Amino acid sequence: MFEGFDAVDIEANGVRLHARIGGSGPPLLLLHGYPQTHVMWHRVAPALADSFRVVLPDLRGYGASAKPPAGDDYSAYSKRTMAADMVTLMAALGFDHFAVAGHDRGARVTYRMALDHADTVERLVLMDIIPTLDQFEGLGWRGSLFGYHWYFLAQPPPLPERLIAHEPELYLRTAMANWAGDMDALEAGFPSYLEAFTPETIRASCDDYRAGARVDTEIDRIDREAGRKITPPVLALWGEGARPRPEMLETWQRWAVDVRGRGLPCGHFLPEEAPEEVLEEMLSFLS
Repeated sequence: MFEGFDAVDIEANGVRLHARIGGSGPPLLLLHGYPQTHVMWHRVAPALADSFRVVLPDLRGYGASAKPPAGDDYSAYSKRTMAADMVTLMAALGFDHFAVAGHDRGARVTYRMALDHADTVERLVLMDIIPTLDQFEGLGWRGSLFGYHWYFLAQPPPLPERLIAHEPELYLRTAMANWAGDMDALEAGFPSYLEAFTPETIRASCDDYRAGARVDTEIDRIDREAGRKITPPVLALWGEGARPRPEMLETWQRWAVDVRGRGLPCGHFLPEEAPEEVLEEMLSFLS
């Protein structure tokens, strides 16, 4: 999937991060979401490598990266901590300024990075999310039926990890099929996601959601009440499936000073379900 990319392991912010690196040009960091790994970029990364030096890490807690303990307050998996991981990783590779695109949990790391390290992030692409605080505030009962995992994964240990570990493939396939518009588009990467979905990954990814429901929402609240804005240019993309979602762009326009974006005809997993559209949008925005 990643011919011409090198695999590296780098100590960054106190953890070992696994990544693939390839291509030439200005640096571009690509961050995956739950419950995947960097492999989710396999349909767009080779084309992006024609124009950029592409860095594809596994977030802490996922894939082949380290899975440290969460701590009593789960702050080891806060998006602030994970954003610092990525800034440190890129600096270790010689990049003090870079563009970044994130999907799902990786997009949450991306917007936190833009708020905390605005002098480092040049442009950011956010795929199929709104800020964590807005997400919780807007779920409601209908949204909670679809987004039950926000509450389930955030339950205190060891309940969710024990239940998931009993039938990990069933859980993984059911969850991803529920969010995808075209599950067939994910089949090429699915064996890799399943292989990486070990008991330690299950535990760490639950810690990621526990941090989201606690630390991350409070950090978002402090920023929103202070009127802090994302200052680098933002491209927001989302999967529209069968219905328009204008609230996606409207929400980001409240959080950032320079936002553009649109929905794509797919489900949640944009880079795999709609790679041509994602490439077109990203290349236009990043160039």
